[in-house]
Amino acid sequence: MNHNTPLSPRPLRHLPHVWRRVLTTAQLRSHGVSAAETNERCRAGGAWQQILPGVVLLHPGPATAEEKLHAALLYTARSPAPERAASIPAQPGAEDPHAAQPFADVLVTGLAALALHGFTSAPPLLSLETVDVLVPRLRRLRSTGCVRIVRTPSLPAPAFVTGVPVAPVPRALADAVAGLDDADAARRLLTEAVRGGHCEPAAVVRELTAARLLGRPHVVDAVDSLRAEGRAIAEDRLYRMVREYGLPDPVWNVDLRLPGGPHIGGLDAYWPEQAVAVELDTRAPRQDEDALWSEYVRKREVLERLGITVVHLTPGKLREAMEQQATVVRTALMAADDREPAAHVVVLPR
Repeated sequence: MNHNTPLSPRPLRHLPHVWRRVLTTAQLRSHGVSAAETNERCRAGGAWQQILPGVVLLHPGPATAEEKLHAALLYTARSPAPERAASIPAQPGAEDPHAAQPFADVLVTGLAALALHGFTSAPPLLSLETVDVLVPRLRRLRSTGCVRIVRTPSLPAPAFVTGVPVAPVPRALADAVAGLDDADAARRLLTEAVRGGHCEPAAVVRELTAARLLGRPHVVDAVDSLRAEGRAIAEDRLYRMVREYGLPDPVWNVDLRLPGGPHIGGLDAYWPEQAVAVELDTRAPRQDEDALWSEYVRKREVLERLGITVVHLTPGKLREAMEQQATVVRTALMAADDREPAAHVVVLPR
């Protein structure tokens, strides 16, 4: 048997609609279409066209956004032998178990991934000239046609959107920003990521740092806006937690000082009678991370020596487990009667 010999012919009608329009040459052979017949149909003016190396669009017109996405994945994915493809379990969101596509070791990333995640500030899929695909660093692939290869030492866990394996939002953002020179466009994407509840600022900044993008002035400006946006949202969640879970009202955004002595530090919420403080940790990884962490630890140690209980909350905890965090604060307030009275401190507006 040579490369022109069809393998176990199977009809195409069992495939979902998109898979009847985009197939690899190996898949066509498994359905009884020889290499010679594929080449003939892909000639100029023919009924088919080769959209990427080894990937055929089974109609002569322009590719739709869905076809372009699936062609990119077929080109980049590690594919098993055609006769084994039918035994692979369907990906989440696949329309038909017989149409499972072995998209191993690849993820859509960048602007295409953000569009799939529902970002309104990302261009529509159909308007994108290229689809960014994240692959392991050692894969022997090259960017071509509508596919741009993005390499990584290790793939993050995929999200599946309508059956398409997509990079998580922080990684997709970093890959999108890497290709942007427009500061406003980068800022809009980063702001929507946080404001739309897709992810926390710290996760985005970690990816931007790993991609060595924080040296770009327009990225630094966008990150500063991102951090401010993230803190405002976290503060709003803290207000909601106190209100919705019936906690006593604290004093908000205060500075503590020792009587006649030095400044201790700022707090997001403080219950003076119970000597319980809440501090939001909205730090993001930056070059000054060690100094910020040292200052945070110093302040916490001073407060605890004074008998003040410090509850440390992150934006992620408030977003994902607000009720649990309310219970933590309530427990600290209830335990106040069992503790030694705290030292007297002066509470000032921040």
